[in-house]
Amino acid sequence: MSSVFPYKSAVVVTCFPQQSPWLVKELESLDYDVQSQNISEVEISGYMDDCMRLNMYLRTANRVLFQIQRFRANNANELYKKIKAIPWEKYLDNDGYISITSYVRNESITDDRFANVRVKDAIADRMIEVTGKRPNSGPDRDKTVIHLYWKDDKVRIYFDTSGQTISKHGYRQIPFKAPMIESLAASTIIASGWDKKSTFVNPMCGSGTLAIEAALMAINKAPGLMRDNFGFMHIKGYDEDGWKGYQRLAGLQVKEAPDFKIVASDLSKNALWAANQNAKKAGVSNLIEFHLCDFRKTPIPIEVGTLMMNPEYGERLGADKDLEAHYAEIGDFFKKSCQGYTGFVFTGNLNLAKRIGLRTSARTPFFNGRIECRLLKYELYQGTKKRQD
Repeated sequence: MSSVFPYKSAVVVTCFPQQSPWLVKELESLDYDVQSQNISEVEISGYMDDCMRLNMYLRTANRVLFQIQRFRANNANELYKKIKAIPWEKYLDNDGYISITSYVRNESITDDRFANVRVKDAIADRMIEVTGKRPNSGPDRDKTVIHLYWKDDKVRIYFDTSGQTISKHGYRQIPFKAPMIESLAASTIIASGWDKKSTFVNPMCGSGTLAIEAALMAINKAPGLMRDNFGFMHIKGYDEDGWKGYQRLAGLQVKEAPDFKIVASDLSKNALWAANQNAKKAGVSNLIEFHLCDFRKTPIPIEVGTLMMNPEYGERLGADKDLEAHYAEIGDFFKKSCQGYTGFVFTGNLNLAKRIGLRTSARTPFFNGRIECRLLKYELYQGTKKRQD
């Protein structure tokens, strides 16, 4: 436990919009009681030690924020005074580096960057007065990151214990085109209800993110094992032995290779090469069968399970016409080759999705960047009937 923070505080875990239900599920599986949640964050209570644990295990999160203080401020001058009153010399090295991030909705502030500068100035002035020296500052998030939440007159000051976002899991060296970010892929797999004990098939795998996340879940490999730098490591009192303990524990929790198949395919040689390289970096290339083929030729194991696809969905104007036939082919593929499976299509274009021609049993909302999407679920029974519109 950190000697600087030997007390519990509010811990806010952020995520991309519409991922909070799956983040809650993860937090509850780690035995945390959720105190509040909204579309893109979940609040719990915990120690700095808990923040290290969350950074190790969470797959669906963006950042883990540990609250330093909360107070009220109506304008930038009040904010400066109250930030300066915080004993930063207890938390920061005066020869270190800090980055300020923020969420600001205060009528006296027209530019978030001004609020960030006032926070930085208050910290710097305090450090100079008390220690004679101040830390450097800038936009890089690979050292100490301080987050300002300021809405109306309510202010919350946090350490961003993640630093750089944990929505990226550290293995995707070659993204290839416009891939699904790792935390979103993990959220869709959790939302699918896949049991991590049965076949997982990912046609049109692109850079392989869905298949790799499924493989990591199957062997219970924590995403934090694939990363060696977090924000909490740059705060005074960092418990290095505690972190090493979490690394050892997470390593011991990794399971043997599963006795079921994880299959990924793509028509592009470049995509499949990228997927293979990313899987090697994640340490799961031996767990995934990669096939170079049209999605309709994907080898479908007899042992049924979950099939998930993330086809293009026409973000460019005029692209829909080119993709209509593609989506109709997905429906035919489901009917002819995937009977008995539970099928999922992740798409940001519900008009195109109608071309699949099958009845959905669930439509789970997500966002991919700014694009509102749905994870469409299809129960692919023997003799699946066409949807009647």
